[in-house]
Amino acid sequence: MPSPSLPDRLLAAWRERALILKAMSFASVGVVNSLIDFGVFWVAVQYFGAPIVPANVLSWLVAVSNSYVLNSFITFARESGGELRWRTYLTFLGAGLAGLIVNTTVLVIAIQLMPRLFADPAWQLAGAKACAIMASFLVNFSISHFVVFRRKQPQ
Repeated sequence: MPSPSLPDRLLAAWRERALILKAMSFASVGVVNSLIDFGVFWVAVQYFGAPIVPANVLSWLVAVSNSYVLNSFITFARESGGELRWRTYLTFLGAGLAGLIVNTTVLVIAIQLMPRLFADPAWQLAGAKACAIMASFLVNFSISHFVVFRRKQPQ
């Protein structure tokens, strides 16, 4: 099998670079959304005494809504045309449910393991939530890139 030509290799490298830049943009938006997710979660648990799973679902819903808006205008602007659409938002929410399931599962498991790492319950909660956010990032980016904002094929 012949090796790819230089133009083919350059094109592949450019596509890889584009994917890396898109992942970096998604991660930057994700940092903002992680702060929102963490902030809403923290306030719900620490100040309102909400149980961790309902607080996690609430914080996710606020953050994922913001994520849809920012990713539509920044990360996936070309694919979305810079427009917000209810259908795409609902698809984004539906796809994000996989991220929510991963996030909540990791949170519940990590909260059990954190006492071994931190004596302070606040640090245990913060550490568990940070682990949950990191785990769901991979799921959320993959689904956003390959399902929600996939490039339309020319017809």
